[in-house]
Amino acid sequence: MTTQIVLGAVAYDPKVVTIWEGFKAWFADQGLDFDYVLFSNYERQVQAHFDGVCNVAWNSPLAWLEAERLGARLGRRARAVVMRDSDCDLTSVVVARAGAGIAKLEDLRGKTIAVGASDSPQATLIPLGWLASHGLEPGRDFEVVKHEIAVGMHGDHVGGERHAARDLIEARVDAAAMIDANHLAFSADGTLPAGSTVIVGQTPTYDHCNFTVLDGIDAALLERFVSLLLGQSFEDPRVRPLLELEGLKRWLPGRTSGYALLDDAITRFGTIDSWLDTVSRRP
Repeated sequence: MTTQIVLGAVAYDPKVVTIWEGFKAWFADQGLDFDYVLFSNYERQVQAHFDGVCNVAWNSPLAWLEAERLGARLGRRARAVVMRDSDCDLTSVVVARAGAGIAKLEDLRGKTIAVGASDSPQATLIPLGWLASHGLEPGRDFEVVKHEIAVGMHGDHVGGERHAARDLIEARVDAAAMIDANHLAFSADGTLPAGSTVIVGQTPTYDHCNFTVLDGIDAALLERFVSLLLGQSFEDPRVRPLLELEGLKRWLPGRTSGYALLDDAITRFGTIDSWLDTVSRRP
C-alpha cells in the first residue's frame, strides 16, 4: 500500500504549478509525502484515477459526476472528501440587456442565448438544464450559441462566459448564461457596463469542485491528508498565498448534496453517456 498522496489536477492555468508546488512543500513540512500529476483535461484525469496513476483527484463538478458514474459501472465507489468554502452554494444567472423587453423566463421563448463551453457546468449545463426544467427546451424553444473555449477543462476559465457576455452587449444574442460571480466580475471590469443588464432568471444553489478518492485508498493516509487540509489556517503566512491562488479561505468536509442540478442536466442531455460507454468497456 502506497504511503504517498499523488494528486491529479488539470493544468487550466500556469498558476496550477505554483499552487501544487507550494502544497507539496507544505505537506513535506508536515511529514506527508505528497506529489501531483497534471492533466490537460478532466476526462483523462478521471481515467487515470481509476487506472491508479493518482489516488486523489481535484475534480470539477462534472468530473466528480464522471467519477461517481464510472465507479458505479465498474463496481467501485467514489467519495468527495474535501472542498473549498468557495465551492459551496453557487448560482448561475441568465441575463439580458436592460430595456430589451426580456424580464422573465417566458420572454426567452424564441430568443437566442449565449453560453460557455459545452462541458461548462456553470455557464452551460446547469443553466440550460434549469431552463429545460421550466419548460424551455434548448434548440426547441430558444437557440443556443456555445463558445467552445478550452473544452475538457469544464469551465475552469472565464473565456467562454466572457465571450457570451460580449455577444450580449454587442447585440448578437438576446441573453447570456454565466455564473453569478462572473456576472458581478464582468460588471466590475467593464465587460458588462454598469446598468447594462438585467437578471432574467437565477438557478438554485449548487456546489463546485472537490477532492475525490476511490475505494482502496489507505484509510490512515487519507485521514492524514484530510486532517491537514482541514487544519490549514488562512492566517498562516505559509499557507495564505496558496489559498488565495486557489480561491478559498478554508477547506470544508466534502459533500455531494450540491450536485443535483448538474446531475439532472447531464442525464437530460446525455452529456457523458458516450464517454462512459467507451471508458467502462476498456480492457
